[in-house]
Amino acid sequence: MITASCLCGEVGWQYDGAFASMSHCHCSMCRKHHGTAFVTFVTGPGRGFSWAGGEGSIRWYRSSEHNRRGFCVRCGAKMPMLLSEHDLAILPAGPLEGDPGLRPQRHIFVGSRAPWYTITDSLPQHAALPPGLSASVVSRPMPETRPDTISGSCLCGDVAFEIGAAPRRMYNCHCLRCRRARSAVHATNVFYPLESFRWVRGESQLTDYALPGAPYFGTSFCSRCGGMMPRSGKEHGIVTVPAGSLDTDPGMRPLAHIYVGSKAPWFEITDTLPQFAEMRAR
Repeated sequence: MITASCLCGEVGWQYDGAFASMSHCHCSMCRKHHGTAFVTFVTGPGRGFSWAGGEGSIRWYRSSEHNRRGFCVRCGAKMPMLLSEHDLAILPAGPLEGDPGLRPQRHIFVGSRAPWYTITDSLPQHAALPPGLSASVVSRPMPETRPDTISGSCLCGDVAFEIGAAPRRMYNCHCLRCRRARSAVHATNVFYPLESFRWVRGESQLTDYALPGAPYFGTSFCSRCGGMMPRSGKEHGIVTVPAGSLDTDPGMRPLAHIYVGSKAPWFEITDTLPQFAEMRAR
């Protein structure tokens, strides 16, 4: 049996049995919801899945006619998706504790890949789903952007922000906290000067969670859809922006992988970026 939990520990789940597939999804809705470059999912028969606690702390957002996405109302971590009509469980692999017993098999929805992310492995790539599988096309409104301004928004569009300066740095973080917070194999964060950042709308709709015992770590997310949002660090004069929330190209690419000492055992880093067991020296 393999287990997982959200960042705050309020919600837990477990899976008893073998998983059938493992895919990296690059669709815009997954990137928006998790705030990441892509999301890795494992799938298996629904009968193997069970909640270990905290179901009452899950909020569900209907992202399309046929799908809803859940998140912890306290910390914003994303939940498994259960398709009872197909006896199918779809679990985010990032927060899984231990080795799920298989490795990524493909990239899907690469037609929606983030412009700042480059796929460097040799896995098969599919513009949408692999042959033999189908899904209804979900049309999403184009976000509003302005020239010479970096823009971002949540999945439902209720919250939006703008940045008027160049980024200072951009990292892929593999720490367990980030894997649980984003429900992904790693977070990709972009750091900007705080004075260059402003909320366009929806600031009052944000939920902020500060992880107990961690001086600076926390999450910010839309309370309606769960989309991960920027979080400011006033003591350092910076704002940390989940790269998946961006609607425009930040003009920078990740500089390094950090906290690879906590990397998920099933994920192989195949690019040539520097790797640091913990934090990179600034």
